[in-house]
Formats: sequence, structure tokens, C-alpha cells
Amino acid sequence: MKPVLVSMLVCAVFTSAQTKKILVANADPAMIQQLEGASPKARLVPVTKANVMKEIADADAYIGAPTPDEVRAGKNLKWVQVMSAGVETVLHKSGGNDLRDSQIVLTNNKVVQGPEIADHALAMLLTLSRGINKFLANKQQELWQARPYEGIELNGRRAVVIGVGGIGMQIATRASAFGMEVIGVDPEDKPFSMFVKRFVKPDQLNEVLPDADVVFVSAPHTPQSEKMMGAAQFDLMKKGSYFIAVSRGALYDLNGLVRALDSRKLAGAGVDVTDPEPLPKGHPLWKFENAIITPHIAGRSDKDRARMVGTIRDNIARFADGRPLINVVDKQKGY
Repeated sequence: MKPVLVSMLVCAVFTSAQTKKILVANADPAMIQQLEGASPKARLVPVTKANVMKEIADADAYIGAPTPDEVRAGKNLKWVQVMSAGVETVLHKSGGNDLRDSQIVLTNNKVVQGPEIADHALAMLLTLSRGINKFLANKQQELWQARPYEGIELNGRRAVVIGVGGIGMQIATRASAFGMEVIGVDPEDKPFSMFVKRFVKPDQLNEVLPDADVVFVSAPHTPQSEKMMGAAQFDLMKKGSYFIAVSRGALYDLNGLVRALDSRKLAGAGVDVTDPEPLPKGHPLWKFENAIITPHIAGRSDKDRARMVGTIRDNIARFADGRPLINVVDKQKGY
């Protein structure tokens, strides 16, 4: 065999050995096209339930939310990238310990969905505080009714933001811009921020709730955060305050929220997330005119997909080159 041919074969084998096989679960062709070309060292393989078990045995990475069976079958998996900011579906559901306790690096889309979710949270608050929900109802009747009007000024009010990560900090930034004093609730030590007056730990939540004019829930769902806004916490909230939930429905007690609205303790609530989800037909929450309910769409916008794809493309290139990944999740903490 000629030396040149031998050299070519060696190079081909070496290149093949360096190529990373990355599965992309349930992605539409447009996303595959956007992700392709992130690195010449990466080979993307679209998978569905029908072929994932066949492909995962020798895969190096997985983009999507693998099941415990898939994690166990992926003996060579070194990296999993979920599409969302929340990771509870792959870490805390039944069998999630297979991924949690493995050496597989988990990354997510935290921060990426922050702008639209923060916009959505403030949109809910402004709709309620300015009484726009009532005027929308009047519009259906072609009714011009200016009085009585009890619009609330946000300037000088106090906001408690539960979970001051990529989403919560952007909520805090917007609330501060409206002149609100922001208190952040987070288990992590946070650096100084001009948008947050002070930070407290979750075990201090009950201390700050009585003075809150609005409570924003933007924390991830972990075993520690589940139902942290329980019935007792709603009882602590001041009369005339607002409640806004935009991260996960499991963080608050739905029955407690209904009681707080029914007793008129709360001036209003806006929820993009519920537990259970979807919110069942006939549930009492639907009946309140001062309850805004949206179907878990706060993270969607005309720009979110480009940012999500951009983050994943960056991580594909980093993974293929052996460089540190971005948005790495602490799997034991769950965020």
C-alpha cells in the first residue's frame, strides 16, 4: 500500500474517532438545519422514540430530555443539553437519579428565556394594577365606564422576587425601573445589585412576605422549593397585594391561592404555570376576574428560539473542542 494512501486512511480514522455523535431529540428539520455546522467535529443525529434506543448506545451527547432508560442505555454519554431553563423533568422525576448521580454534564437554557418571562411577569402585574383586565371585559360590552377607578401606582411599592437567577434578576431589574423596592429570596449568595435592595435566604421568606405588595415566583422547581408558597405563606401576604408565578406551578399551593383570592386578601394574581398543568376545566381559579391565566407561554417570543439555538450551537462547538460548556447545571442542587 502506498505511503500516501496509508496516511489518508490514518487521517480518516483519526478524524472519525474525534467526531462527536450528538443526538437531537424530536427536533424539527429547521432546528437541525440551524444546529448543523456548529462544529465540523460534531455529527448530529435526529432521534425519536422509534429510534433513540438504537442510536444512543454509542452517542456522546444528547440534546433534549432523556428518560432514565435512555440515560442507562447511553453508556458513552458525557453531555445532556435540555431545551428549557427548568431541569426537574430529567432530575427529579421517577428515575432521575440515573442522570443526577452520573458523571454526565447537564446544561440548560437559563438566562436565555429571561427577557420574555420577565416581560410577561410585569405585563401581568401592570394589567392587574392598572385594572386593564376590567376594561377588556367592558370592551366586550362596548361599555365606556371610567368610574370607579382604582389604579395602583407601582412607584414606592415593594416587590419580593423568589428565585433571583437569570429570570428573577431580570424581573427585579424591570420592577426596580418602575420605582419598586425589590427584595430577593434565593439560597445562593448573590453579588451586589443596584436593582435589589437586599437578599434573604428562603428560610426568611415568612419575614418579608407581610410587607410585599407583589410576590413574583421565578425559582426553579427542586425538592427544596416545592410548595414554598403554601397556604400559610398566602395568609402572611398583606391585603391588597398581588401574586405572580412564571417559573413552575409546583412552587405554590394552588388551593392556598384560590382561598387568598376568594377572601379578597389578594388584589389579583397572574399565573403562567399551575400544578396540575394544564389547569383543569372547572377549576375555581378560572372564575376570578382578577386572576390572569396564561398557558405556560411566558418563555415564548419572536427572539427566544434564536437565543436558545445560539446557546446550543455554542455548546456543541465547545463540546466538540473539549472546552468548558456554558449554563452548566449543579445536578445536586437542581439549577
